[in-house]
Amino acid sequence: MEPSFPSMPPPSLAELDTPALVEALAARLLAKGWAMATAESCTGGLIGAACTELAGSSAWFERGFITYSNAAKTELLGVDAALIEANGAVSEPVARAMAQGAIAHGAPARAAVAVTGIAGPTGGTPDKPVGTVWFGWSVDGQVRTERRRFGGDRAAVRAATVRHALQTLVQLLG
Repeated sequence: MEPSFPSMPPPSLAELDTPALVEALAARLLAKGWAMATAESCTGGLIGAACTELAGSSAWFERGFITYSNAAKTELLGVDAALIEANGAVSEPVARAMAQGAIAHGAPARAAVAVTGIAGPTGGTPDKPVGTVWFGWSVDGQVRTERRRFGGDRAAVRAATVRHALQTLVQLLG
């Protein structure tokens, strides 16, 4: 008789590395027949790069916007310059507008993630210290935003931002 081993539960999203998160994201988008877009500031395209590392990503990754400057946020995503002036680029209203702009300018994408933050080592303020990142996710017309603060150096903040952006998008896609 063969020995019986208890089955291991699948890893949680928090336990998955970035390539595994991208695979989970791809599976969910493909199951829905959807595409996604990114709007990135502080990550400079790292989320899009992580997505397109996976072969076949053209079936579900529509496009990415790298909108590092305020002018790029306005010109490419339609973020109102007055919104940036009133709230700062690293803010909830701007993250929301970036996610909405990625959808509006990324058709046929039905899911988007936007990130705007202060990766450091300079640029922080008492109200927005280095490591502060605002996220915006748009999934089928519903927008969610979240503020996080990550520790570490510039590379660590950017890597944590990519992982959190992907992990949450996977969760939101169900």
